Amino acid sequence: MNTTVVIATRNRSAELARTLGNLAALRPAPPVIVVDNASTDDTAARVRSEHPGVRLLTSPVNAAAAARNLGVQAAGTPYVAFSDDDSWWAPGALSRAEAVFADCPRLGLLAARTLVGEREEPDPVCAVMAGSPLGSEPGLPGPKVLGFLACSAIVRREAFLDVGGFSRLLHFGAEERLLAYDLAARGWALCYVEDVVAHHHPSSSRPPSAWRHRMETRNNALIALLRRPAAECVRAATPLLRHPGAAAGALRRLPRALAGRQRLPSSVERQIRELA
Repeated sequence: MNTTVVIATRNRSAELARTLGNLAALRPAPPVIVVDNASTDDTAARVRSEHPGVRLLTSPVNAAAAARNLGVQAAGTPYVAFSDDDSWWAPGALSRAEAVFADCPRLGLLAARTLVGEREEPDPVCAVMAGSPLGSEPGLPGPKVLGFLACSAIVRREAFLDVGGFSRLLHFGAEERLLAYDLAARGWALCYVEDVVAHHHPSSSRPPSAWRHRMETRNNALIALLRRPAAECVRAATPLLRHPGAAAGALRRLPRALAGRQRLPSSVERQIRELA
């Protein structure tokens, strides 16, 4: 198999065990790399004892979304499929994705159809991606997108490393958006492919929605500062006035964001405006 599954996890050993079991049942079974984000539960011990064929990497600190970068760097395959500790790939999905990538050398990222929970209802984001106003182009496998769900995306390893992977600056929240922008800026295509399927059974151990909203507000402002025109920076920063915690987090990261500022090509900026 030409695809490695990379999972970043923290303190969800039970959910991770279920995901690893489902991935092990695939035929052919893909190589799997687990990046443990400084868990304080029995995650590492359980992976070693119950899934000795899984490669385990341990991070001394919680690197959040950027922990996936360690897994991609360690992978020895041309493609990397991301799972979260509460998501996994459907039978045949990875083989189908490999064929799609082989047929489209421009494709840097494939966003899969994500079925949620026991009822296997499509995630609402799937309908948004399927109806992307960016449309498709000859030679591409589906609608072009500038966003995706990290728990059900597959990347061309070369493209991912080309742009540096997920930003360590953002830590968690909206990290997919910046990666999508950077891939598009380097000329890689991102597409939604309906017949590549992943399953997501959201963990009951999740941060409060208010916390997630605060992180996304902070990161949306940082992403604008990193890549967008000045007017968009002001627009994205305005919600920080209503969220002091998000504003404080953005201010702490401001010097690094300014140092990493690099405007997107006009072609990508036009796509963002079209989606908006």
